[in-house]
Amino acid sequence: MSPEPSRCPWPAGDPLMLRYHDEEWGVPVHDERKHFEFLILEGAQAGLSWTTILRKREGYRAAYRGFDPAAVARFTEKSVARLLADPGIVRNRAKIGSSIRNARAFLAVQREFGSFDRYLWGFVDGKPVVNRWTELSQIPASTPLSDRVSKDLKQRGFSFVGTTIIYAHLQAVGVVNDHLVGCFRHPRNRRR
Repeated sequence: MSPEPSRCPWPAGDPLMLRYHDEEWGVPVHDERKHFEFLILEGAQAGLSWTTILRKREGYRAAYRGFDPAAVARFTEKSVARLLADPGIVRNRAKIGSSIRNARAFLAVQREFGSFDRYLWGFVDGKPVVNRWTELSQIPASTPLSDRVSKDLKQRGFSFVGTTIIYAHLQAVGVVNDHLVGCFRHPRNRRR
């Protein structure tokens, strides 16, 4: 049996969080639906734990039509009522309404930039920001980068995109890599 790899401490032995940490968090995303998925999930997470959201992820995938932003943009008041009755997601009217508005804003960004991916990665010239933190306490909740992205998204009509939520989004989609330097997922520890 091989020893457990050295990793960031925040998954704390939770199998769902470990899988998320080891396979997704900090991996550069260039898929439109995945970007939209993380925007919806990060907004839903506000005030809750990420573990709660990961446990509801499959419910969100079903309720949000596989995170198809065009389908979500067409949601109506009847759709909102359906979502408010769905125990598979966070049933919060403000967050649900925001997700629909964000789908419409997401499509507008795609039209303007060709893709949401091009828009988001444009903030870092297409290259991930790789930090070199040694302790969790060093990782900020927001940065000047998340401030800029948040402000721009708000100007484009997005909501539930405050700087802290956006920093979590940038981490999730790999625009920012905040794996600790001792973690096997930090770029300096990856085998080429």
